[in-house]
Amino acid sequence: MDTTKDLGKYGLHHVTAHWNLDAETLQKLTLEQGMGVETDNGTLCVNTGKFTGRSPKDRFLVKDDYTADKVWWGRINKPVSPENFDKLYDEVTKYLAGKEVYVRDAYVCADPKYRMNVRTITEYPWSNYFIKNMFLRLEENELDGFEEEWLVLCAPGYEAPTPSEFGILSSNFSILNFTKKIALVAGSAYTGEMKKGIFSALNLILPMEKEVLPMHCSANVGENGDTAIFFGLSGTGKTTLSADPNRKLIGDDEHGWTKENTIFNFEGGCYAKVIDLSEEKEPDIFRAIRPGALLENVVFKKGTKEVDYFDSTITQNTRVSYPIDHIDNIQVPSYASNPTNIFFLTCDAFGVLPPVSKLTPGQAAYHFISGYTAKVAGTEAGINEPVPSFSACFGEPFMPLHPTVYAEMLSSKMTEAGVNVWLLNTGWSGGPYGVGSRIKLKYTRGMISAILEGKLDDVDYETHPIFGLRMPKYCPGVPTEILDPMNTWLQKGAYVSKAIQLAHAFHINFDKFANQASEEILNGGPLIDSHHALTEHL
Repeated sequence: MDTTKDLGKYGLHHVTAHWNLDAETLQKLTLEQGMGVETDNGTLCVNTGKFTGRSPKDRFLVKDDYTADKVWWGRINKPVSPENFDKLYDEVTKYLAGKEVYVRDAYVCADPKYRMNVRTITEYPWSNYFIKNMFLRLEENELDGFEEEWLVLCAPGYEAPTPSEFGILSSNFSILNFTKKIALVAGSAYTGEMKKGIFSALNLILPMEKEVLPMHCSANVGENGDTAIFFGLSGTGKTTLSADPNRKLIGDDEHGWTKENTIFNFEGGCYAKVIDLSEEKEPDIFRAIRPGALLENVVFKKGTKEVDYFDSTITQNTRVSYPIDHIDNIQVPSYASNPTNIFFLTCDAFGVLPPVSKLTPGQAAYHFISGYTAKVAGTEAGINEPVPSFSACFGEPFMPLHPTVYAEMLSSKMTEAGVNVWLLNTGWSGGPYGVGSRIKLKYTRGMISAILEGKLDDVDYETHPIFGLRMPKYCPGVPTEILDPMNTWLQKGAYVSKAIQLAHAFHINFDKFANQASEEILNGGPLIDSHHALTEHL
């Protein structure tokens, strides 16, 4: 533990700094300070307090010469002035004066060509534990002479007394300053704010400065070196489907696609939801929860130290972070070349999208920008029937640039690399939620396996009359009758009505992107006007 290095250059004075502590020491300090408890197998558990998830309305980007003309300003990317950032930064450093802080030197971006050094200074030892798990770890000999490119400063205990004076909305805030290369997080102890802060920074830096497409996705690689990429929002199966015993995991959440055609993990760990977790459903995640992992906001079974993963008393967003090497079958180091197949995962609770379809470049860009899935009844208060949910690029809250920038990059990369893009519906078939049934996981796995093995290369396809998607007429290991979703509905007219309803939702959502989208992308959307063609199809 080195407390002698001076942090004065960051405006931190009279602090006691603990540098690059190991997991055991950080766990011991967390327990000694009454900030955590251990499970029956010795895993550290913490409670993140008032915030058990990110606070999107309190995320800001400093608007200055670097960002003014690059960022897609609006509801997601809200501006704050450089002057107000400086005032808040000074407030946080004054608050930390005289305290103990925890410093972690690490990096992000596993491909050595794109590596970015990050120094993180945290108020709490367990916040530092999270960064140790999630960022890429340095060898001991790499710590000497370490120089950071970005700084993360995290002070959950500081709250802005008069937010409006600083141009922010609440006492908590998460701010990115691209000119000073600082991610400032305060007022919230939710660890995901730090992770997503650096992810958001990379989502601007990589495409603008490095010609790298940043992606909110998981990725794995086969024995023959073929890489598969899985995009999908929460609940679509992104983590489950990329965990394949026959393929090595590159990463489960954030990746870059380089001009050299390499896919690299941004991170050195995984941050997984654990609500309703069981060894049977998610064996890899379940077994990764052991000393070295960090559980957040979980509840113990009464009178025990055994975690009750089905208890959502604190939050539905219970989480665990762990180093990626807690998973057995991983790619080392975390990058691979030759991307061959991309999967867009959607949980369509309307039951109208095909379980598998092949996309043209225009359709791929359109569905990438749309980032569709559906919320089902019971997931949020007031939701009694399926509701369409769209998140641009399958990660809108973290994308500083206009979604079409990422979509155009994706289109050109998939064309150059000859990559196939597939839309997989992991949701409902035979009717909407409450009427039909969820498509069996074994069928979705069967479709992915068939694609990865090239078994859908030479089958016949038919075009969906409303969505324009090309649906295979045959897929080994999958009942043929489910491949065209209309076949699975008892009432064909009800299917048509529901499909048109969802197609309209796509078009309404896409309106805000239309003026910056190319003709090819616009033509990749649903074919609403083909209603008459549908009548003939019936």
